[in-house]
Amino acid sequence: MSTTADATPSSADATAPSAVAPPPAASRSDSRALFAVCAATLLVLMNYTAPVAVLPQTARSLAAGLTTQTWLINAITLGLAATLLVAGSLGDDFGRRRVFRAGLALLAVGTVGAAVAPNATAFVTARVVQGAASAAILAAGLGLLGHAFATPHGRAHATARWASMLGAGIAVGPLASAALTSLGSWRWLYLVLAALAAVLAALGGRLLAESRAARSSRIDVPGVLTLGAGLALLLVAITAGRTGWLRPAVLVPLALGVLLLAAFVAVEARGRAPMLDLALFRRPDFRVATLGAFFTGLAALGPSTVLPTLVQGLIGVSALGAAGLAFVWAGASFVVSNQVRHLGARVAPTRQLVLGFALTAVGYLAMLGYADAHSWVRTIPGLLISGAGSGLLNAALARLAVGSVPPDRVAMGSGANNTARYVGSALGVAVSITVASSLLPAGQTGGFSAHGADAVLLLGAATAVLGATAAVIRGRATAPAPATT
Repeated sequence: MSTTADATPSSADATAPSAVAPPPAASRSDSRALFAVCAATLLVLMNYTAPVAVLPQTARSLAAGLTTQTWLINAITLGLAATLLVAGSLGDDFGRRRVFRAGLALLAVGTVGAAVAPNATAFVTARVVQGAASAAILAAGLGLLGHAFATPHGRAHATARWASMLGAGIAVGPLASAALTSLGSWRWLYLVLAALAAVLAALGGRLLAESRAARSSRIDVPGVLTLGAGLALLLVAITAGRTGWLRPAVLVPLALGVLLLAAFVAVEARGRAPMLDLALFRRPDFRVATLGAFFTGLAALGPSTVLPTLVQGLIGVSALGAAGLAFVWAGASFVVSNQVRHLGARVAPTRQLVLGFALTAVGYLAMLGYADAHSWVRTIPGLLISGAGSGLLNAALARLAVGSVPPDRVAMGSGANNTARYVGSALGVAVSITVASSLLPAGQTGGFSAHGADAVLLLGAATAVLGATAAVIRGRATAPAPATT
């Protein structure tokens, strides 16, 4: 595998002197790149979370049933998961700035489509387009930062800033959506975000310098098709499982999805220009990053995304109030991610992962019983704790994503990491809605239950514990051997 002239250490925990020295002053071009990438990431996450607090209102407007509501949230995740890897490969091979700006332009188009969607099918389609656009922005954007900030300390600072935008977008998106919905329509936020994406796409040529790997490639069409179709069928099966897991409507797409994902692995192993280089899994840091990202999506993003809808349905909180609760969680995530930059490269990201998962589990357990008590106030301590855990996870994963791969594959590393994160998130959302709507009292035929809400929290906590355990095991595997005398 070829490397570029600006090669940097592949380990996120390099122990060279530069890893602990103060970062050199960022150049003007590097500062512009950091601003552009962070601003675009903020827009992506605002788009991602826009329906969370206003899902009941959006569903009524689009005449969407409970199963379709899962897709109103998960469609953008499907677009993300299916195209992140190819977006990362295209960025490395054909230009990260080019892919980044194309993603912003496509995001503007998809967001306008969501704003004017006449029915649920059109809205879901627009959200898939938004997901594909978001994939280009996230993969190429983190790749641009990996290229611009070459030292371990500089990368730790830049990726912590980037990670804080994940929390900021999750905090601001539902709040802005709920506020505009109360003033007029849930569609208004999409129009605002489309305009901002178009402006940022136009400015990208001035703010960013082009970077690419010292080689060319081609689009991995078989990989795109097998991964996208496999993930879609898997989500269809999990969503349909809400009404019974042993029905053909569940088992058939589940089996086909698994077969297609296995075919994806085979295609990538034999392809001349794979969008995922399977040799990267020989790197312990890359395995830690990928596994950690999957559990982050499954444990942290999935249940937290569904929580505002559950609070509205079970306690009767308004859309703006539910958005406020989401703001508490995401605000804590933003603050913690932003402060992690002061640690530089002194703390191993695997340790951050373990602590992040532990805080996530503790936060969920602290919220148990809120629905039975009919009290949204009981969720606040847990939201703060689990939000802080999410901030640690985001910062650690961003650092691992660019530090665990060769310099000419930083966008592929970002694509793989974010694919794992959003595959986990899509599964987490689908499973959370399925669990919350399945454990209904006798005689209740729709909606959610207090027992279901607690089951979602318990499942999320258990998954977070599994993530922490995996990080501990992988962290020990990647630890350097003690020196012998």
